[in-house]
Amino acid sequence: MKKIYIATFVLSSLFFTGCADDYLDVDQTESISTDDTELFNNEAGAAQFVTAIYNKFLNWDMTSFGWIGLSSITSDDADKGSSPGDTGTDKDVLDNLTYNASNPSAESTFIANYDGINKCNQALNMLPKLDKVDAALRNRLAGEAKFLRAFMYFTLVKCYGGVPIVDHLPVPGSEADRIMQLTRKTAPEVYAFIESDLTDAIAALPEKTAYSANEKSRVSKGAAYALFAKVSLYQKKWQQVVDNANKVTGYSLVANYASMFRASGKFDSESIFEIYAQGAIPAKGIEGYSNTQGARGTGGWGWGFNTPSQSLVNAYEANDVRKAATIIFRGSTLYDGRVVPNTVENERYNYKAYSSAYTDAWETDVDIKYLRFAEVLLMKAEALNELGQTGEAIPLLNQIRNRAGLANTTAASQADVRTAIWKERRVEMAFEHDRFFDLVRTGQAKAAFAVDGKTFTEGKNELFPIPATFIKQADGLSAQNPGY
Repeated sequence: MKKIYIATFVLSSLFFTGCADDYLDVDQTESISTDDTELFNNEAGAAQFVTAIYNKFLNWDMTSFGWIGLSSITSDDADKGSSPGDTGTDKDVLDNLTYNASNPSAESTFIANYDGINKCNQALNMLPKLDKVDAALRNRLAGEAKFLRAFMYFTLVKCYGGVPIVDHLPVPGSEADRIMQLTRKTAPEVYAFIESDLTDAIAALPEKTAYSANEKSRVSKGAAYALFAKVSLYQKKWQQVVDNANKVTGYSLVANYASMFRASGKFDSESIFEIYAQGAIPAKGIEGYSNTQGARGTGGWGWGFNTPSQSLVNAYEANDVRKAATIIFRGSTLYDGRVVPNTVENERYNYKAYSSAYTDAWETDVDIKYLRFAEVLLMKAEALNELGQTGEAIPLLNQIRNRAGLANTTAASQADVRTAIWKERRVEMAFEHDRFFDLVRTGQAKAAFAVDGKTFTEGKNELFPIPATFIKQADGLSAQNPGY
């Protein structure tokens, strides 16, 4: 009987004891037997390897409390929230930008993404061996795995800068593979690896229309082009942004902005890459995502963390429909008739994390739209403006503004349009896990945080710390980020 062996993965086993396993490790939401390789030599078996990668995004450490802390609470869009005495382990120091190399959220996000990368590498290792599976399906599944690996590496490089590139399952006992797992590559090397994976994914993935109704959550060619555009944006490869954005076809803005963040808006015409969450039994939602951000206190339903800041409230223009769709205000009535009483502790909460049907459940039906068409338009507008084609950028910006109920922008010069696009990204994509990284990549961070009463230390706070436990095990093969 053949068993599927995988190497002990240094970047994961580093932080865990008592749960090391020589066999295929998958998320608890997808059970995969490993008794015999031949059991997987069919279409359903092959698909399970990639489904396990998608399911990783439902994990607490991958997409929930720690990630909310790094990507949102750290930003000027949000405050820690909750009760003053409840630090949420480390959400107070994240809010104040005073975290260190032992920060739990930075550590858990690092570990979780490498666990996901390991799942990608498992799939890419196994798929070529499943010779009874249709070759076209195996090719598509490999394309999905490479997209998801690229997405995880994009998260890592945004958070930590250069990180180890683990492009295959490490061989047990291999010194070369041990060094591979413990040696940081430069950020440009990581970006080059991401682009290589996305190039392969584009060649292998179908358009979204090729998927059946029960496969809507699988990534498509359009998703790969959109992510390639975003990766190019972060590198200021402006023409590459435009070229990839132009290839994102078959999508459109939905008429009602608020609808995208309700159960009825799952996989709508604007959605490009979306983490699917199921609240019904058996629940497969993002663990704690809604609950940790729900209204806290008497009449509430959650922990109350990640509350919209006054700075964000002030960023909305009068009559911008996105304000009411993004922020739950104390004392207001929600779209489903639920009244948010004045007895809840915080003035504001994240509306995009609210579930009507499973309000206080640990796993709800709230999806995360990581890539949507509005962002593609804004990325293209930003790139065109930087290329000196400001006249072509303005109509794209206006599409976003008009959908929000606002008049065309009055900005005309390249500098003013740049500022207008940056502001539009903020209010359009608030609480969608981009704001902190947008501030860093555009050089706005120090000034923006000052307005929000926070001190951003240039040369340090652009990156989060590499976990101290990793640096210790690397034993000189990798160095810590500056300032930590």
